[in-house]
Amino acid sequence: MVRGFLAASSILLLSVGALAEDNWPFITLQTAPFTPPKLEVTKTGPTDPGYIFVGPRGNQPNGTAALIYDDDGNLVYQGPTEVSANFKVQNVFNQDVITFWAGNMMELGFGYGTVHILDNTYAEIYTVTLPGNFICPDGVTRDSYIDLHESHVTKRNTLLVTAYNVTQFDLTSIGGKIDDYLLDGMFFEIDIATNEIVYSWSALEHIQDIPLEQSKQGLADDYGTQEKPWDAYHINSVELVDDGYIISLRHYWSGYYGEKGVGDFEIDDGAVFSWQHDIRVYNQTNEGMVLDLFNNANTPTETVAPTTGLSLAMDLVNRKVTTLRTMNDGNDVIHSVSQGSYQLMSEQTNHVFMGYGSISKVKEFDANNNAVLTAQFGDDNAVASYRGYKCQWKATPFWKPAVVVERISNSATVHMSWNGATEYDNWAIYTASSPESTDHTFITSVKRTGFETAANVNNLRSPYFQVVARKGNIPLSSIVVPVA
Repeated sequence: MVRGFLAASSILLLSVGALAEDNWPFITLQTAPFTPPKLEVTKTGPTDPGYIFVGPRGNQPNGTAALIYDDDGNLVYQGPTEVSANFKVQNVFNQDVITFWAGNMMELGFGYGTVHILDNTYAEIYTVTLPGNFICPDGVTRDSYIDLHESHVTKRNTLLVTAYNVTQFDLTSIGGKIDDYLLDGMFFEIDIATNEIVYSWSALEHIQDIPLEQSKQGLADDYGTQEKPWDAYHINSVELVDDGYIISLRHYWSGYYGEKGVGDFEIDDGAVFSWQHDIRVYNQTNEGMVLDLFNNANTPTETVAPTTGLSLAMDLVNRKVTTLRTMNDGNDVIHSVSQGSYQLMSEQTNHVFMGYGSISKVKEFDANNNAVLTAQFGDDNAVASYRGYKCQWKATPFWKPAVVVERISNSATVHMSWNGATEYDNWAIYTASSPESTDHTFITSVKRTGFETAANVNNLRSPYFQVVARKGNIPLSSIVVPVA
């Protein structure tokens, strides 16, 4: 690994305790114990198809989960109540799956956890872990040390993940002590099917090419202990390329490329970035490639410039970087001090979806860099989602729908939902004499409305309901419930 090719004192706003008070409205449901945040959506132009994937967390447990919404703001799916990151659709062995990291976050701005891979019934088909001899700030041993920052599936069905290891190191060159501690920024490529490590990389093993003195993150007086190690690097994304890897080191304002040197590049003014996240690669050839990234341009202690999405053309022959696109909503200027993501949704439409990390918003931009969708799921600086995505997804859950019946005299209101289902459009309601009965009487059919649909039923004669989720007239799943 070699010198950074692009470059122009804080703890990242990643931990729950660092977030401000949240007064955002939450959704309450009759059929599920969920309290997801309300998603407020504004559209100003045509959008690409897909669902919005976020993993919010704040100062309260409400809404802390992997969440899917449609782009009208309706909840589609809520996962278990746990801190989640990198929740999105990826492809494993030619199968669309959803993947996410779940685990424990540290106050220092990283985490320890596991990557879960679910099929289109939400059954977990792979669980990726990273055991090993890692040192943690709190001295606790974990079953898996995968960090929250990256869980990227490659074309060879491996998973790229980051990890942070507390390491004792001589920091006298930057004003520290000979026996101080810092965080070694690491990444691993893990075979998904076998959970075997196929490649590993450590920033400290390349200190000649990535000197500590070049870190933009100063060593504060109260850092350098095992409990509060210095985060010189802050690795936050890894991308596989033809001849190696590209990594993002936030605290160097730089990306580092491959297994061979490319040196420093001449860059235009628009290509300068700082405190960045989520470097991604497209259209790689021997002569060049396109790099997309989320340019925070801010830290928790300093506001510098509007946060932008950047698409850059990297000329490997002439060693030049030029700006192709800059995404910034002039009507809603955002300063994201941490986290964030840049997703090219389609190379046909050139729509881009951006998650703003510490600011609880996501935006979709069209090919002309105009914001055509803005969705917010919490008060600014009160709720974070490490990344945000918009993905096409089809799922039929392996579990049954949920039904709650509210009865008054001989009428009732039937509340129906099917967490995670995308393929049904209406409900059919029947009465039944018993759970085992096959002699059901059709009462009514109602159109699906958002996550939870309610229907009024009068003149009850039977002690049971059968509720069927359907696509047109095709039954997909049903449940029989007693009338209370």
